[in-house]
Amino acid sequence: MRLNNNKILITGATEGIGEALLQKFLSLDNQIIAVGRNEIKLQAMAKQDKRVIPLVCDISKAEDLDELILIVEQQHPDTNILINNAGIQFNYHFAEESQLLGKIEQEINVNFLAPIKLIALILPTLNANKNAAIVNVSSGLGLVPKKQAPVYCGTKAGIHIFSKALRYQLETTKVFEIIPPLVDTRMTAGRGSGKITPEQLAEEFITAFRKDKFEVNIGKVKLLKLINRLSPALAEGIMKNGGEK
Repeated sequence: MRLNNNKILITGATEGIGEALLQKFLSLDNQIIAVGRNEIKLQAMAKQDKRVIPLVCDISKAEDLDELILIVEQQHPDTNILINNAGIQFNYHFAEESQLLGKIEQEINVNFLAPIKLIALILPTLNANKNAAIVNVSSGLGLVPKKQAPVYCGTKAGIHIFSKALRYQLETTKVFEIIPPLVDTRMTAGRGSGKITPEQLAEEFITAFRKDKFEVNIGKVKLLKLINRLSPALAEGIMKNGGEK
């Protein structure tokens, strides 16, 4: 993949992994369509760097997605890379959670349905441009789950398999998947130890992205996949209680 002179749409771009990827791609001389719900942060990012195009959008809402795609088609038809980064995780037990249905719906909408819908809507634009790519952010928890977040793990497993299948289908647009370990973000505050920084993830991803390595195992995920291949029971034992206080 060419690393400069791209126009890249990043969801969840105002913090964590999304912001780190935004800053890394800016340093490589790209334009970024920054998508998120925090209008104040988006405007501040655009004021700081004119290459940032701020778009307020709740990707879990169909009407917001439709408006986002209309803006892209009309004002940014040269968009050639989509990074599906936005995500949400709740920790709860099915037998004990009182707000179960709402949390289930929110996690599935944000983590699974929205990225797939966004790909479906933006794919004609990507296919019309050179150096086109889709980057889906999944999780090591989509490979081996933890017990506190069954729906989150399920959505990330779905994105993992979806990315593989979509890669088989698409000819001109490349499909990448970032598979992170535990990353030090607001979402993971108070959970687990041995976290990597979002900036470390971005650096490791860029190296793989340049080389067209489509399934990008970040940090400890490399070891997790090896253990899971040699001894699934051991991998499950390691991950089962991951993040519990």
